[in-house]
Amino acid sequence: MRPSLALFALAALVFAPPALAWEAQVGEVCEITHEGDSASVRVTYDLERLEYAIAITLPQAWPEGPVFAIRFDGPQGNVISTNRHVISNAGATLTVTDRGFGNVLNGLEFNTTATALLGDQAAVLALDGAAPAVQAFRACAESLSV
Repeated sequence: MRPSLALFALAALVFAPPALAWEAQVGEVCEITHEGDSASVRVTYDLERLEYAIAITLPQAWPEGPVFAIRFDGPQGNVISTNRHVISNAGATLTVTDRGFGNVLNGLEFNTTATALLGDQAAVLALDGAAPAVQAFRACAESLSV
């Protein structure tokens, strides 16, 4: 007896590996997005402003704090920090902008986790699947800059 096509389709849906949580969008603004368990992330490059940005949104408000940091754990671990962060969206979104983002992109591409830190708040982001999105983002930013 042959199993039905519907049974195969159902099995494929149930047992399919999860889609990569890190996605790159290529357009007039290059973008990486990620919806994690503890936070969502949006990284952009805007050619008009010649500016990179990372926005990290939590389900609750970020606390007040003078220094924001991201710790990357993995083969190329690093900690980067700034006092030039802005909190918006009723306190839930923290944004940092800069003209260079090599350390952030390297951290996302070559490590296993990123931990966003401000005050006593820490949001851990799994970087599984981030590397292809970062590579597409880099290619997009390079193509816009030419």
